[in-house]
Amino acid sequence: MKQRIAVLGAGPMGLAVAYQLVRDGHQPVVFEADDRVGGMTAAFDFGGLSIERYYHFHCISDHAFLQVLDELGLADRMRWVETRMGYWYQGRLQAWGNPLALLRFRGLGLLAKIRYGLHAFMATRRTDWRPLDHVEATGWIKRWVGAQAYEVLWRRLFDYKFYDYAHNLSAAWIWSRIRRIGRSRYNLFREKLGYLEGGSETLLQAMRSEIERHGGEIRLKSPVTKVVIEAGKACGVRVAGQIVACDKVISTVPLPYVPHLMPDLPADVLARFRAVSNIAVVCVIVKLRQALTGNFWLNVNDPDMDIPGLVEYSNLRPLGHHVVYVPFYMPGEHPLFAEPDQVFLDKVRRYLKTINPALTDADFIDLHASRYRHAQPICEPGYLERLPPVALPVESLWVADTSYYYPEDRGISESIAFGRDLARQAVR
Repeated sequence: MKQRIAVLGAGPMGLAVAYQLVRDGHQPVVFEADDRVGGMTAAFDFGGLSIERYYHFHCISDHAFLQVLDELGLADRMRWVETRMGYWYQGRLQAWGNPLALLRFRGLGLLAKIRYGLHAFMATRRTDWRPLDHVEATGWIKRWVGAQAYEVLWRRLFDYKFYDYAHNLSAAWIWSRIRRIGRSRYNLFREKLGYLEGGSETLLQAMRSEIERHGGEIRLKSPVTKVVIEAGKACGVRVAGQIVACDKVISTVPLPYVPHLMPDLPADVLARFRAVSNIAVVCVIVKLRQALTGNFWLNVNDPDMDIPGLVEYSNLRPLGHHVVYVPFYMPGEHPLFAEPDQVFLDKVRRYLKTINPALTDADFIDLHASRYRHAQPICEPGYLERLPPVALPVESLWVADTSYYYPEDRGISESIAFGRDLARQAVR
């Protein structure tokens, strides 16, 4: 029987839910507060260049993403590129990301290099994350790599992303990040990453068209203010003061919004949602006249730079200009998040000119800052078991966001896989 299902959020997970629902013969109605689909993958006009607000890349192991491309006839628009990593340390740009670069790295002793390499190798080969679920990440890394390698290669990555939360993170979550990058290699010395021609917008618009072509709806600038629950069952949503009736509700918006949207949930469930913490991000995008480096990813360990790294995106996807993403992560309650955009733009100018002294003010064509309050869930040890179940103790109501595919990091492919499975659960 055809069901009318409200889907909250038109990010990759919400679109994947709606996409699967229409394929299974149902009628999703997607409600999105923004004026465009995509969430963190949405594009904007950057001085005549359509580009995502926040960077994304693809690995050869992103099977769910590649499957949807094939279904939509977009597989031939996928491009794979050999990329490089670098490390900015002690005022020097060094190669990074392969065994030879590790051996040549200036700033580590031989034993520290061996221990670091062994840890990366073993993490890439591990398949079962559960033994790491209740292990604290920094202690786990220190036991493997030692104090020197942790201080040089890891500490600032933790401190400048998680601040006060840095010493209560799950080792399983960190492991999944190491493994994903490790599996993007097609041999020990060469890394291959992918991009879609036209960026994520190519996929987003194709999914939107497919949803609408099969009778689904996508309503932009339509924030849901409440999920209507009557007699223990979700039966509609309130939008612009009006009730939209539906058979079921699936929410994919960030979990911190759930208590406001669903105040009628049981008190113990609301408490679990309120306990979820997230890292915010201010992401500065820069358009340059010349390249910053030859690397796609650049890790940063510099006492004068409060960033864990940056992404020179145009070294993956040709854009006609040199484009760099510089993310500043911090807890949303941190005073730094309240600083005006200009503070971050000025920092980025200074940082990039330090990394590449050949850059002048004239090389900076444009800069733009985007903000996202709930960019990254803070995954403590045993994170998943603290979350409420996806199928809530209310009939016809499901709730999830990127937190639920822990220990995997947030990503388009993971969101698609989880969203499609969520849609199947909801109508099963």
